[in-house]
Amino acid sequence: MLKKVAYFLLTIAILLAVVAFIFVQNNKPVYNGSKTIEGLQEEVSVYFDTYGVPHIFANSEADAYQALGYVHAQDRLWQMELIRRIAAGRLAEIFGEQLVKTDKLFRGMGVEYAAKNFIEQIDSSSQSFLLSQAYLDGINNFIDEGKTPIEYQLIGVEKEHFSIKDIYNVYGYMAFSFAQAHKTDLLLTDLKEALGKNYLLDLDLDISPRSTLIKNSRGVKRMMAQTGKSINNIVDSLPVSPFVGSNSWVIGPQKTKNGKVIFANDPHIGFSQPSVWYQAHLITPKTEMYGFHLALSPFPVLGHNHDIAIGITMFENDDVDFFEEDINQQYKVREEIIKVKNSEDVVFEVKTGPHGPLMNGFLEGLVEERKISMDWIYLKKPTDLLDITYKASHATSLIEFRDAVSKINAPGLNMMYGDAKGNIAWFGTGKLYEREEGVHTKFILNGSNEIDEKISYLDFEQNPQAINPSWHYVYSANNQPEEVNGKLYPGYYLPEDRAKRIVELLESNDAFTSADVEKMLNDVQSSVSPMLVKIILENISKVNLSETEKEAIAILKSWKGDYKKELVAPTIYFKFIYNFLENTFADEMGQEKFEQFLQTHLYKRQIAKQMRLNRSKWWDDIETKEVKELKDEIITRSFHEAIKELEDQYGDDIDDWLWSSSLEVNHKHAFDQNSLLRGFFNVGPFKTDGGIEVINNQLFKLNGSGQYEVVAGPSTRRIIDFSDVENGKAILPTGQSGNVFSKHYKDQADKYLKGEYIKMMLNKDEIKSSKDILVLLPSKDSVN
Repeated sequence: MLKKVAYFLLTIAILLAVVAFIFVQNNKPVYNGSKTIEGLQEEVSVYFDTYGVPHIFANSEADAYQALGYVHAQDRLWQMELIRRIAAGRLAEIFGEQLVKTDKLFRGMGVEYAAKNFIEQIDSSSQSFLLSQAYLDGINNFIDEGKTPIEYQLIGVEKEHFSIKDIYNVYGYMAFSFAQAHKTDLLLTDLKEALGKNYLLDLDLDISPRSTLIKNSRGVKRMMAQTGKSINNIVDSLPVSPFVGSNSWVIGPQKTKNGKVIFANDPHIGFSQPSVWYQAHLITPKTEMYGFHLALSPFPVLGHNHDIAIGITMFENDDVDFFEEDINQQYKVREEIIKVKNSEDVVFEVKTGPHGPLMNGFLEGLVEERKISMDWIYLKKPTDLLDITYKASHATSLIEFRDAVSKINAPGLNMMYGDAKGNIAWFGTGKLYEREEGVHTKFILNGSNEIDEKISYLDFEQNPQAINPSWHYVYSANNQPEEVNGKLYPGYYLPEDRAKRIVELLESNDAFTSADVEKMLNDVQSSVSPMLVKIILENISKVNLSETEKEAIAILKSWKGDYKKELVAPTIYFKFIYNFLENTFADEMGQEKFEQFLQTHLYKRQIAKQMRLNRSKWWDDIETKEVKELKDEIITRSFHEAIKELEDQYGDDIDDWLWSSSLEVNHKHAFDQNSLLRGFFNVGPFKTDGGIEVINNQLFKLNGSGQYEVVAGPSTRRIIDFSDVENGKAILPTGQSGNVFSKHYKDQADKYLKGEYIKMMLNKDEIKSSKDILVLLPSKDSVN
């Protein structure tokens, strides 16, 4: 009897295994064989390399882009589905009531509404439009003929065809994720009204001209108490990565060992699974580009071929202003309807005035009696990013590239360029503007005041830029550029830390190799932290120090500022920094606004500035009425608290306080909130080197727990050495495919953590030796 039961259970197990195997095989991406594609004019051959990158050989660009759409969709259709729904305000349709607030915000800003109006005006006969439509045809063909991704099946979502509007919605989301004004301006106005302007004098609202700046060179009342928190919660709820920062540098031939340009770029974007970029190499008789594509983006903003290399970082310029409107202001009104899974539709009105959409009702904390509108360059001066990315990725010279990117109004981008002829360039792009002297755009402006309203736009020639500078390199690390039109242009720039380190390394070598640049991209040493540690140690009272505190001081004193897994100093440093900021600012701000402050770029800049201030209104703890604290007392208190908390957390043996115990990275899928699914779809967690504002920028939310989860970092690392252009190097954080059953779902994760790279193949003979070949055939009906 027992044998029969055992045989029965074994049979069931084998049957389940067979069913599971068949299911997995049937749901994998197809990397070889042949497929008939409606709309193709001629046969297209797609060679997938060892890491799943498609190398697409076609006789026309239209066929190449249709093939790109097809293979992009088979690896990333679910990612495309999510990203098109964000700016359109359609997440609640598939995820339910918890995302209604997110949908209302994007509907209220009017990103999709603006896209609809803009699309009516674009030239549907342009090459950018026609090739984009070919790309969409490829996606829609896969929707009709390909396998349905498992995510659709688990949630119960019907597949829908994609359109040009969806592409523009992706650009709208990208522009929103760059903007820091939503997090910063309302908080600063709140602090000004609650505490008075004297408290704001010590905040690093305007970058010091003595910090590391990107050099130009031309050759050729408490009403916002919840608002910042509301934005942070919405950003955290998004199932697709936000854009947060970046590094890039381009080294001229005069500073390289082989006398050719070396190009490097690592955009910093929120970590998620799948990774944000999809690599693809398109080859036609007239064009070639190895590109990194956003979901639903036919034309890459990162790319290279034998002749040029292009890339981006975030400019961080100010392109959003908020206005308080007159109580009698008249508005245009439209109705919006959000469909909600398993619930009733949400119907509401959106009001738009002379400065843009009214944000009351969409940003929590804005009281009804004060009407706040958002004046956003992206909506006010629409940019044809489709045409610009087409022209930039098809440029054959520096002049063509410059002409293309000069048309960008928003979002603000640092566009990087290098070529085989030895040219290097950086362009700070975006429609820059000036308001009247004395009008500070980091606070809410008066919509009834002509002085606050007055605006003048700058010509692109005045934008910060450097073309073949005499120092033979260009770079950007989201830091402040030099003067624009005689003054530093306002923005939400990051501190000088990464820029300072990049400049130090670039200045120290006149014979760079690709290997040197590989090492730079993985660099985890801060040039600023050791200087701040010196100030900390000078101000700690040496009275009544415990043995552990003496050990901690010795460790910090010998620390070079490197954030490596096996070190203890980073653990002590970041624990101290949180306590230092909390003891300095939380008593005046209140804990809630202090936590909002930690979600802005401003806090990162404030650390160094505050540490150097001997006198500041912020030093005094207003909760101790009898005592007026000074700088050394706040630093000493913060140090004592940090060591005590670390002892409680890790024990008395300071050697156990390793950075690897505090920091980890996890690439989360949209199903992360589901405890049954997260282990199947997520990639990680992993231990990692790095930290905040080093070149290998592993970004986490500073907090009092001493446990830090990396939420963003290098979304790719790329190196193109024009002395060996067919062996360019790159890496993704997880893998090329978003299909959990693909062998390329996470096959780059280990290499990424180790600082290794894979080859970006350009050699045609090498590409065609691939074992995975997918031939796409035209249907009989589609051939002209």
